[in-house]
Amino acid sequence: MTAPERALPPVPGTQGDGEPTITDKQRNRKGAGVEHSSVWSKALGYIALVVTVLVIMVPMYFIVITSLKTYSDIYADPISFWPNPVEVGNYIRVLEVSGFLEYFRNSMIITTVLTIIEVTLGVLSAYGFAFLRFPGRNVLFLLVIATLMVPNQITIISNYALIAEMGLRNTYMGVILPLAAVAFGTYLMRNHFLSLPKEIMEAASMDGAGFWTTLFKVVLPMSWPTLSAFILITVVGEWNQYLWPFLITDTAATAPLPVGLTRLQDAEGLTNWGPVMAGTVLTTVPMLLVFLLLQKNMIKGLTAGAVKG
Repeated sequence: MTAPERALPPVPGTQGDGEPTITDKQRNRKGAGVEHSSVWSKALGYIALVVTVLVIMVPMYFIVITSLKTYSDIYADPISFWPNPVEVGNYIRVLEVSGFLEYFRNSMIITTVLTIIEVTLGVLSAYGFAFLRFPGRNVLFLLVIATLMVPNQITIISNYALIAEMGLRNTYMGVILPLAAVAFGTYLMRNHFLSLPKEIMEAASMDGAGFWTTLFKVVLPMSWPTLSAFILITVVGEWNQYLWPFLITDTAATAPLPVGLTRLQDAEGLTNWGPVMAGTVLTTVPMLLVFLLLQKNMIKGLTAGAVKG
């Protein structure tokens, strides 16, 4: 054996005498050499997680228990952390007196129609931007994205004047039309469509799949996680719309739940928080159910492309 060959380091795991040589990467995979800084980083991460959960859950907890308290128990000193006695009359009052069911119906109609419009237009426009070739496509897409930078409050006056001139105040159409924007959905779905394997699209084209066949039988089945995230974000956003419906509706005939909660607070005054908190809980429950149904696919959709391999 020549001198240069003896100077070469041994191949990991092939030494005959003594312990096998372990490289730095192997040592890291086996967990050796863990620095104390990583332990502190994990500890800080768990602390931040606990604090975040508390910041979110503590207010929700007080909303729920306040909705179950009597008037005197709400203002008890010291504060009580559990309703005693449990007062379900707040929920009965909200359902029977405040017109909650009418506001709930309006929210269901407005949210359903807006979700169908936004998801349909968002998917179709994203599909066109991703797979169709036409002059000015990139410029047009940048203009669509630019609308995301314009606050909705800036367009309220012009929208109000237009809807009022069309005679659509206090109508579902008047509430729905200015809210049916699809810029976010177009951006989200287009980026996802561009990440799909080109080989599958080419195979579909070779098999003679047309525009609509490719969309419904190839693209959308592979896009369900991202589409679920888009649907959930749209539903929650439209369900919680307040400012525009508050301006364009004067009666309970077309006003959604967030506006109804404001009018409930005005009716009950600034002291009787029990019914107001009960209405808040009832307004939140439908969105919690939707989230529980779509959370798995939503998380997949929001994290798609974050990990490669």
